[in-house]
Amino acid sequence: MLLAIAMDGSEVSQHFGHCEGFELVNIEEGKVSSRSTIPNPGHRPGFLPVFLSEKGVDLIIAGGMGGAAQQLFRERGIEVCTGARGSIDGVIDDYLNGRLVSDNSTCREHGFEGQCNG
Repeated sequence: MLLAIAMDGSEVSQHFGHCEGFELVNIEEGKVSSRSTIPNPGHRPGFLPVFLSEKGVDLIIAGGMGGAAQQLFRERGIEVCTGARGSIDGVIDDYLNGRLVSDNSTCREHGFEGQCNG
């Protein structure tokens, strides 16, 4: 299972399309087998779902994400988890221990409204 966590520094980004980069976390047999970071190649509508799909991502985790991006991920068989907050390490721990739950929210009420479509 390959997770992609939208990140700003060591924290989960609250604005998926405008994040600094993605922490890619490979989970095997319930444990982290590898981690790497890739920079956000830039926000262009519809691009990031394709980009992360090509990396083999199974689950994208972010604080907030627009509805169009969520739909594009799902069309590629990638699960979406929104509403995540806090440190990247904390979110990974929550995932491994079954505590990470999506709030299924869609970005609407922040400065990037209309721009969070991946």
